[in-house]
Amino acid sequence: MRIHHTLLLTVALLGMTLAAPVQADLSYGGKNFNTLAAESYTLAGLKGNFTDWLDAAYLKTDLPVSKTAPAGQTLRAALDARKAELGTAKGEARDTLARDTAVWAHTFIKKAVPKFSLERGFEFASMATTGERQCLLQSVVIAGLLQRAGLSAGLVMVWNSQSGQESNLGHVTSVLRLPGGAGDLEIDASEPTPTATHSGVLAWADGSYRFLNASFGPGDVIGSYAHADGKGSVKPAGLTFLSLNYVRSQFDYYRGERAIGGLLGTGTGKATPGGLKLSEKWLKAALTEEPNNALAAGVLGNVWRKEGRMGEARTQYLKAAGLYAAQGHMPTGMVANLQWAKSQAGR
Repeated sequence: MRIHHTLLLTVALLGMTLAAPVQADLSYGGKNFNTLAAESYTLAGLKGNFTDWLDAAYLKTDLPVSKTAPAGQTLRAALDARKAELGTAKGEARDTLARDTAVWAHTFIKKAVPKFSLERGFEFASMATTGERQCLLQSVVIAGLLQRAGLSAGLVMVWNSQSGQESNLGHVTSVLRLPGGAGDLEIDASEPTPTATHSGVLAWADGSYRFLNASFGPGDVIGSYAHADGKGSVKPAGLTFLSLNYVRSQFDYYRGERAIGGLLGTGTGKATPGGLKLSEKWLKAALTEEPNNALAAGVLGNVWRKEGRMGEARTQYLKAAGLYAAQGHMPTGMVANLQWAKSQAGR
């Protein structure tokens, strides 16, 4: 009963309405975008600037933002020109231009960065050196390009894919908010077509991060989101994309998940003591940046359990379960971990 009461108290505290975060400003070439890229370059010991690399890739792909763009126009200049064009467009024409920009961004990233890699593709440095991308990084870049063009765009976590496959927040996609107010479009470079229809997402709504079910209309436009626990719904205008803290947290989450010799045994085929310590370091950093990152909270418990630190793993699972419960959904893996934690009571 003590565990049950502890979890209920945690859920009550986490369920309190908090001030809504500001969606991440990831504008291409802006301070936040450049800082995230520079951190990745520093970790890899790589010199130079990511934007210089992507600017050069833009010219090589021969996929201009606008068909009327002058030859040799830089990526940033092209995006600024599209921003001006969007600023003068009205009504449906503006929404059409916004969608066209998103389609271009999807096509450009897939051509400029052709390889997908779960192991290293979340690093800006990997995109520049080995042409690898992963869901988080490609979504940050796409959202950054769209924001530079003057559009409202951001990221959401995905827990139920367009094929109906549920995961423990195992994917990230970028989302464009159509300027005319019609709704949202998921723009996912992991899919062959520009617009995706992932039904289960996590974003900020009604006072906390929440598991939501997206409702799609014609043209894959999301017209509303329903709480996964059935406790309400929200229009796109009432939903806030992931904050900068959450985005930063996810970069560090993947560094922990994919640490060499870490939890998944990346690069070594098995976990090692040193690798598990690296996983722990990055997961703790992820939770410092965003304490509401339920995925990072649960996986930290997995690390400690793998190290044989059962008491700490049990406590961490209870904390993670409280986050998931407050956010409206408990993934299958977390249910199993919570049951294990309860079985450890008194040991």
